[in-house]
Amino acid sequence: MKSEEQEKRIFHEDRSWIVRALILMFIDIIIVNFSFFFALLVRFDFRYSQIPMEYLGHFIRYAPIHTICSILVFYICRLYHSIWKFASISELGRITVAVIIVSVIQIIGTLLFHTRMPLSYYVVGIMLEYGCLVGVRFSYRILRFVYRRNNQHFSADKLTNTMIIGAGEAGRVIARELINSNKLDNRVCCFIDDNPNKLGRRLEGIPIVGTRETILKNVERYKIHNIILAIPTASAEQKRDILQICKLADCKLMTVPGLYQMVKGEVSVNQLREVEIEDLLGRDQIKVNLDEILHYVQNKVVMVTGGGGSIGSELCRQIASHHPKQLIIFDIYENNAYDIEQELKRHYKKEIDDGKIEIIALIGSVRDIKRIDDIFEKYHPDIVYHAAAHKHVPLMEVSPNEAIKNNVFGTYNTAMAAGRNGVKRFVLISTDKAVNPTNIMGASKRMCEMIIQTLNKHFDTEFVAVRFGNVLGSNGSVIPLFKRQIKEGGPVTVTHPDIIRYFMTIPEAVSLVLQAGVYAKGGEIFILDMGEPVKIDDLAKNLIRLSGYVPNVDMMIQYTGLRPGEKLYEELLMAEEGMQDTANKMIHIGKPIELEEESFMLALSELKDACNKNADNIKELVANIVTTYHYKK
Repeated sequence: MKSEEQEKRIFHEDRSWIVRALILMFIDIIIVNFSFFFALLVRFDFRYSQIPMEYLGHFIRYAPIHTICSILVFYICRLYHSIWKFASISELGRITVAVIIVSVIQIIGTLLFHTRMPLSYYVVGIMLEYGCLVGVRFSYRILRFVYRRNNQHFSADKLTNTMIIGAGEAGRVIARELINSNKLDNRVCCFIDDNPNKLGRRLEGIPIVGTRETILKNVERYKIHNIILAIPTASAEQKRDILQICKLADCKLMTVPGLYQMVKGEVSVNQLREVEIEDLLGRDQIKVNLDEILHYVQNKVVMVTGGGGSIGSELCRQIASHHPKQLIIFDIYENNAYDIEQELKRHYKKEIDDGKIEIIALIGSVRDIKRIDDIFEKYHPDIVYHAAAHKHVPLMEVSPNEAIKNNVFGTYNTAMAAGRNGVKRFVLISTDKAVNPTNIMGASKRMCEMIIQTLNKHFDTEFVAVRFGNVLGSNGSVIPLFKRQIKEGGPVTVTHPDIIRYFMTIPEAVSLVLQAGVYAKGGEIFILDMGEPVKIDDLAKNLIRLSGYVPNVDMMIQYTGLRPGEKLYEELLMAEEGMQDTANKMIHIGKPIELEEESFMLALSELKDACNKNADNIKELVANIVTTYHYKK
């Protein structure tokens, strides 16, 4: 229901539009009559007394007919429906068509019902009518433009000097909106474009001053404060290269939406967004085959453990969009589970009401064998995504037994229940920290991979793991930490100037996880291509610059040293694992490392007893199982 204030506002806006249309209609009535009367005066040298009564009488008798016909034609051509402060070629075209129609009616009408008028009467009258109609409708925009330019000249100190990179259609739209709006405080000073044919020319009256190599020089020349990247067709690598230059200018950076929005005509100032750290990673958005995923999960019962976490919740979003029969969100933290459940119920209300999808949030721990068994026996999931895990490296280093209880035996409990209850596919969310681990979290995830590879031999369930690196914006990742530190005034803490990590956005990682699940045959470890690794130090500096500060001048960076269990770089593949390609070039398969199953299961049993007793030597026991695990004693 609309509020009373909203209804009043809508009423006043509607009334205001009607009043403006009526005023414009009144002006048109004056124009159409004045134009042809003036044409008579021109024909007879502006001597009213010399106009023959025959012609004057004809004009007076036909004027009402011409007026009514003109207003009807103007209305049909929608000359009273346009927003004239945005008048353009479209409006000019409609005026032209309308004038042609009323001119034909005028000529035919005078010949059929009255005396033939002098030729100059028609020529001058039609031209004057057309000129006046165009002038009235475009005068508002012209006067508004002149006023805004003059106002900008007199209040330059209150305006934000803006540079637009990209003198194409998107740049033109943005510049035009910034120029025409009296609610925006941006003054567009110049365009930058790499096309040499555009240099020295003007777009919307604004000079195109140089290529990307001149960005910093022109920022200084025009005292630029804002830079808008308006090239929606640019690749991620091209955007990164341009933004790498822009970030040195200490200006606020904005960018337009992508090509999809451009095609749909959605590019405007409202769609501008601040440049995010993802824009500086320098690679295109990862694509997946949505049809394969749709066929894979459609009408299936899908369960996501850890469904309230950053990865788990995105899994739930993307799975729900592919129309499963039932989506089970399982998490120990009720707030997160509730939030994603409510979000999905709002988004898929119609599908839920029609019985096409059921969304269920269940609370429990993967450590609780009885709870896990009850859920599997009741809901009989077809597919399980196991994202529940402790992932915070430093915290797990000081609580190693908890990492083993939750990650290793939580995975074992869930995987065993999946096997016993005939789950078709079980997908473990693993990590690059499982490769040659130097921390207990990575070692525990490597053991999870070993568990699902072992169980794959004993059940019909297809057990697979998907291994990838850091995801931007996930719980515990550096980006939220850096943003919080910048907001608090610094310093921004980096463990080591040379530390590097692989990065991927959460939606990208999850979409690849879903497609890897499609390729699964059982026993594989899928490895996601994370692109080129990124230096955390560069990431921190870029984020500081994007926030409008100069690193180590306005915002200090403090190096704190590597944390327990942390290494300078992560790996996605162990030396023993070969690499096999899939249909998606971003997804690879690591060759499974053969295990001595009996000794592994025996060691696992001993480890369980030890961690339940909170043994002090748990890391040593883990190292006996995961021979690639290196830890400080």
